Amino acid sequence: MRYHFLGRTGLLVSELCLGTMTFGGKGFWQAIGKQQQEEANHLVSKAVDAGVNFIDTADAYSEGESEKILGNALRSVGVKREEIVIATKVRLRMGPGKNQVGLSRVHIMNAVRESLERLQTDYIDLYQIHGADPYTPIDETLRVLEDLVRSGLVRYIGCCNLMAWQIMKALGISERQGWSRFESVQAYYTIAGRDLEREIVPLLQDQSLGLLVWSPLAGGLLSGKFSRDNPGPRDARRASFDFPPVNRDRAYAVIDVMRAIALEKGTSVAQIALAWLLHQEVVTSVIIGAKDSAQLEDNLGSTAVRLTEDELTRLDAVSALPREYPGWMLERQGGDRLPAPEHT
Repeated sequence: MRYHFLGRTGLLVSELCLGTMTFGGKGFWQAIGKQQQEEANHLVSKAVDAGVNFIDTADAYSEGESEKILGNALRSVGVKREEIVIATKVRLRMGPGKNQVGLSRVHIMNAVRESLERLQTDYIDLYQIHGADPYTPIDETLRVLEDLVRSGLVRYIGCCNLMAWQIMKALGISERQGWSRFESVQAYYTIAGRDLEREIVPLLQDQSLGLLVWSPLAGGLLSGKFSRDNPGPRDARRASFDFPPVNRDRAYAVIDVMRAIALEKGTSVAQIALAWLLHQEVVTSVIIGAKDSAQLEDNLGSTAVRLTEDELTRLDAVSALPREYPGWMLERQGGDRLPAPEHT
């Protein structure tokens, strides 16, 4: 297991992060997972034993049950609090009340207190907004996050599922006000869905933000159980919950190449998909979820997979994004400025 600094901070997180969206199985989240306390204890223990020091959850997962189960699991495993980096989120609806959703000061202050109670901890290492709130000014959100950092309840802040301009606007406000800034972006990124590379990846690199990848197997589509000729098992998550959206034709072409490489290396298709992400310099940590111990063990094995330059070239060729404006124009115009002149 390798470890990377989170954004510009001195905080080291494991290259694989245990995702707990499958804990609880309550409400909407039943379609994703139904793991209860005993199963969760086992998965958390196995991940920690493998060197994972980073665990991601959210207040909305199973209506708070995921955080509660995770808090119990960490106590059961007996790991020291300072040895684990806990990330959670706020934004989604947590009740029927008018103010039990969004990124207002009222909701965030209520939500963080409840998350701390469920997680059985005094502080949250990484507190992330779970998306944009069109009704709350971003400066209100950033100010309350700054207050939480200053109070010691939160150590670092991050964001999820934002557009590049929204992230940059938030960074600009934080810099102007002297507030804590987002240090990480949690986003969907897979070898079958590389849209992030158009605008957000260049932003992450320019602003030294960490990238935390969710759904690295595209909701199970890249698990090796699916192909053009195989719709996959009926009990697979994709069978009842077709998310995230994926161009199936392009995905199947990628799977064909991954399957061939997996056979050559004696590994699984899922490990190749995860290894490709781990080979991307912009990636800080890849969030993995597992329905059982065997799946978790297979995912953990991706850290030992090393892809050759030839294999990376084959994977990049089959998964490359279609060219799109203004990218192709910037590429065309930028040619007369490369290579950069030497300074004397």
